[in-house]
Parts: sequence; structure tokens; C-alpha cells
Amino acid sequence: MYPMIDPALADAGLGDAEDDDFDAVESPDALLPDHRYLDRELSWLAFNQRVLELAEDPSLPELERANFLAIFASNLDEFFMVRVAGLKRRIMTGLAVPTNIGRSPVDALADISREAHALQLRHADAWAGKVRPALADAGIEITDWEALTGDEQAALSEYFQAQVFPVLMPLAVDPAHPFPYISGLSLNLAIRIRNARTGRQEFARLKVPPMLPRYVEVRGTSEITRFIRLEDLIANHLGDLFPGMEVLDHHAFRLTRNEDMVIEEDESENLIQALEAELMRRRFGPPIRLEITDDMDDVTLDLLVRELDITDQEVYRLPGSLDLRGLFDLGKIDRPDLRYPPHLPTTSVSFQPGDSNSRPDMFKAIRKADVLVHHPYESFTTSVVAFLEQAARDPHVLAIKQTLYRTSGDSPIVQALIDAAEAGKQVLALVEVKARFDEANNIVWARKLEKAGVHVVYGLVGLKTHCKLALVIREEDGTLRHYSHIGTGNYNPKTSRIYEDFGLFTADPQVGKDLTRLFNELSGYAIEKKFKRLLVAPLHLRKGLIRQIDHERKNAEAGKPASIRIKVNSMVDEEIIDALYRASAAGVKVQVWVRGICSLRTDLEGISDNITVRSILGRYLEHSRIFAFENDGDPQVYIGSADMMHRNLDRRVEALVRVTDPRHLDELLAFFDLAMDPGTSSWHLGAEGVWYRHSEDGEGNPLVDLQDKTMGLIQRRRRARAVR
Repeated sequence: MYPMIDPALADAGLGDAEDDDFDAVESPDALLPDHRYLDRELSWLAFNQRVLELAEDPSLPELERANFLAIFASNLDEFFMVRVAGLKRRIMTGLAVPTNIGRSPVDALADISREAHALQLRHADAWAGKVRPALADAGIEITDWEALTGDEQAALSEYFQAQVFPVLMPLAVDPAHPFPYISGLSLNLAIRIRNARTGRQEFARLKVPPMLPRYVEVRGTSEITRFIRLEDLIANHLGDLFPGMEVLDHHAFRLTRNEDMVIEEDESENLIQALEAELMRRRFGPPIRLEITDDMDDVTLDLLVRELDITDQEVYRLPGSLDLRGLFDLGKIDRPDLRYPPHLPTTSVSFQPGDSNSRPDMFKAIRKADVLVHHPYESFTTSVVAFLEQAARDPHVLAIKQTLYRTSGDSPIVQALIDAAEAGKQVLALVEVKARFDEANNIVWARKLEKAGVHVVYGLVGLKTHCKLALVIREEDGTLRHYSHIGTGNYNPKTSRIYEDFGLFTADPQVGKDLTRLFNELSGYAIEKKFKRLLVAPLHLRKGLIRQIDHERKNAEAGKPASIRIKVNSMVDEEIIDALYRASAAGVKVQVWVRGICSLRTDLEGISDNITVRSILGRYLEHSRIFAFENDGDPQVYIGSADMMHRNLDRRVEALVRVTDPRHLDELLAFFDLAMDPGTSSWHLGAEGVWYRHSEDGEGNPLVDLQDKTMGLIQRRRRARAVR
């Protein structure tokens, strides 16, 4: 790889309001129906169904469709490793509580199993019946061993002996060899063999090597590019692995394990050591899903179920090949005609150099006016990376402070921080080593930063640091100036090419003071203070948003213009949802643009009549968070890192910044207008939590693609600047 304050408080920002004001918000929840939420786990599965629908769409390029199948598979793996595993663990420990819709945990697992089984079957059918034939029609064929000519089989046998056979490790299961450990997400062959000497049937397990290409190209004279699956190639050479044995049968299977992290923190514990121990434990987490091919015999299945201690509900019998994450490998095929047209991110107008030979002065541009960048339409490299690299080499820069949630060890951002520290600047990196599935990488480059002299801080006990903040302190004419960046996405140059995000650069002194205080608290002990242009979790963000929502409700009741627009990845938090219901019931127009989970309903008569929910998926992963409130004609708009989930509002350090430049307000609101326009392709949330795709008009013509349209708008904006 798939968004009111009281006018008297507008200039000061929500941070100046007292807690008593927040607590004064009316909460007539008795008027709201009991069954007012959608199940969050089933809503997530509905999101992944939307990903699958992109793969099923014949209007999309063939290799992109295959990529969406791989994304679906990868998403579902993580869902089982984290969400299902966590639910199962809580059931086993007796700590489980009813779900957000009141379902018992055991019933919730049954619901998930039912929906996941249906989705996996649909996923398999999409590959076998739609995408694989479409690829073949386009000249890329995934073939089977039996369909190859003798010469082709001979050539592949040579490849097998030279490149595959040496790394295979068949493991026998008999009285002298216990059932082997099956690693999570590995693809395996379960093999039944007969000992020629004793005549006894035995079992062996063979792991398909994950370091080898999943699809092996068939060399030949055909004009069609053809591949054979690695497991198919191995299966047709089992005789080489078991000489003197009769191979009776073989079947593919795949295991998913619990890989959720449980870190018990206290102030005296070394977090890095605890994480490393937990990462080792995670490799041996209990099984939670067994995928098998639909032709597996009962003898083999019974053995796997018994040895893996797994239930029938956790067995997924699927037609065709397993682990379609392997389709990511097809992305290496040189067929640009079967992909989205290439898009080269443009440099933000504000950061474009005066001439082709000059390097832009980032600080000068930010002093001139706030700069809002929109990735990946506008380049991350020529904005965020350039900002930090200039800060690292500028002799007037005294200090750099930055949060890092997900990045990579070869990131130019990490290198810029190292360069700055080695140049004698004060550098603080607040590293969140608990970023799920990036823990091991984060530990490696955090230690690399420490060795270079960077002050590395691992955040507050009990809280993840998820906010995206960078602060540069620069001496100018004897005074210190703050240059700030607040983003909605990670400081990761790789994901910035496919994640849609906003970032705000500002030299506003108040934002600089807010960030200085926040960084000091993050490297200290607690988040206590309120802020002027920031809303910060866990203490003030939820209260601030509910206050804004309630202010819109009161405006509607007073006959004033009132609307709320929220763009997030997930909308789950019950307090926020209830506040939106109350606003809707009072007549506030509420528009929610959500990529993934949405527990908000649109089918509650008299309650959600004014609520519209849309979802957009495409070539880029919609990732930005926007919160816009009409505020009786004086829009209050925030961007930042927080989703509307319990963890974001209660157990993470998150930050939203209020956008004040009228040009930026217009840009953000126009972006929202385009997303919610009936002429834009999107999914609409309907009754009972069912999503309906709207991609064509009444005459069968395709609706506007928001991401293509945004690309064009930003390119035209750059050309207009060049003409001037």
C-alpha cells in the first residue's frame, strides 16, 4: 500500500478555556438510542471489503488490481494478529468485556469468523476468476506446472536445483522428531510420505523460503510473460527432497499467530530491554488462524489441528493459492501500461527556488507566510526533508527537536539529525519505539541516533507519542525564532509517496512556544499545560473537540449557520460520536470522511438525519486528519495526528494545530467539498452499516476521481505560479 469555539476565545484558542467550561457541555444521552453504534471489528472488515472492491474493478489497471489483492491480504493478516488476537487473549484471561455494541466477546469472535470467512472466499475468487484472467489477457500469465512444455519444465528444474533446493529444510515428524514449530505467516507444505523400507506412512513439513521470489519466471519463446508459483515448483520436486520415499500427497497451509504487543511499563524499567524481550516472545505467540487449501485431506488437517491446538472456527479452507501477499512481487514487472500513470510530486509553490541553480531558503519562505503542503501531491523531499537538512547545516540554528513514530534507518531525516548533532547543535529526538510492527527497526536507528550524540527520549510511561512535530530554534539578529512543522503523517520519506497527508510550516511565535513547552513536557514527566494554537491529547483534545461540536449545536439551535466536517482514518470514540449525534439532532450538517473503521450510524431516525459519511480509497492511502467547524462564519479548522479512537484520545500524545491563513482554510475546505460532492467517486455509508460504492453516474460514466483531480489542481497551481 487505504474531519466553535466562542468567538471571544477564537484568538486565544481552545487551550485557554477552563476545564469547568468543558464539563459544562450538556449530555442528554438519555435521548439517544441504545443501539447507536456499529461494531468496530465488523466495520474494519467492511473497510477491507472496500479494498477488495478496488481489486474487483475492471476499470483499474491490471497490476494495480493485483496490488490491491495483496493489500487486502496484508491488512487481514494484521487484523488477525492484533485485533482478533487481542480479543482472544482477553477471553482466555477472563478480562474481556462486551464490545461497543454490547456483544459478548465469544459472540463477537463468531461474528468476525463468519464475515472473515466470506471475505477470504471472495478474495480467492477475485484472484482466480477476475484478476488472474485479466492479467493473462494483458500478457502476464500465472501458470501451473502441468501447463508447461517439457523444455520449460527442464529449465525450471535446473533453476530449482541451483537456487531453491539448497535452502529448503524438510522436517520429518515421527517418534524421534516432534512436530516442528510453525512460524507466523509462513507458507508451508504438509507432506505425507510412505517409507519404502517399513511401508509406514509419515508426515513432513516443508517451509516455502520467504527470501526467494514467490513467482518464478518461466523462460521460453512465448511472447507472454509467464510465472509459476514457487510452492508449485517445489511441490513438483518433492522426490528430490525425500529420496527412497513415496510421496503420497501434499497440501499448502499457513498459520497466523498472536503478534500483539503487551508491554508492562513502570518508571524503573528499561523500555528498550522490555521491548526486545517482547519481540522475542511475539515470535512464539499462540495460533489464531490456520489457512489451508480446499483439497487438504482430513488426515492431514486433523494432525495440524491437533498439533497446533486450534479450533474448527479458526480453520479457513480456501480455493487456489494461499498468501496472496505474494502478488506484491508482480510490482517488479516492467509494464507501466498496466499501472496507474506515473505522478511526480511537485515542489510546493512557496518552496520553489528563485532560479534553477539556487537552493531555496526554507526559513525565509516560512517567515514570509505559513506554508501548507499536501503530500504526495507536493514533495516531501523538497519540503520536510529540505527543511531539516537546511536546519542541520545552518550555523544560526541552535537546536532541533522532533518526534519520530515510524521512519527508516536510511532516512535522510535521521541523517539530518545526526549531522546536526555532530555539528554541535542541540538535538532532541523523541522516538516512539512501541510503534506496532516497527519496534525492532525503531530500536536500531534510535541507538544509531544516540551514538551520534542526539538526545533520544522514549516518551512518557503509559503513553505512545503519536504526534508529528518538528521544531527548529534559530538565532536571528540577537533573538531566537521558532520554526515549526506540524503534520498529519509520519516523518517517513518512503510512505510519504503513497500516504496522503498535510503538513503546516509556520514561524508563528505562539506555535513555537506551544511546541517548546510540549517538547519539554514530553522529555520530562507529564503533559499538564494547555496550549494556545494546539489541542493536545490525552488531557485536552477530546474536551476541546466536544466543546467545538457542542458550540455548533448551540449555534444551530439559535438559528445560526452551523456545520461540522471531520476527516479521519477511524471514527470509533463513543463520546465524540454521541456529540455528533446531538449536533445532528439539533440541525447541524455533519460530514464525516473516514477511510477505515466507522462506528457512527447514519440510519437513526431523528438522530443522524443530518449526518453524511463517505469513504475514499485509491492509489494513495487517505491519511490526513482534518477538523472543520463553521463557527457562525468564522471557520475553525485543525489538522493533526489524531483519529477518533480511545487510544488516540486517552492513551497517546496527539496534537492538532489550528490553521489560520485564509488561503489554507480555503484549500482545506475545497478539498472537503470535492470529497463530498455527489459527482466524486466514493463509498456511502447506508443503513445497518452497509457501504455502497458510487463510481458511475446514471449513464454509466465514471465519476470524478478525487486523487486524480487533486493532482491536476496542484499541478495547475504550480504552472500558474511559473507563468507569473
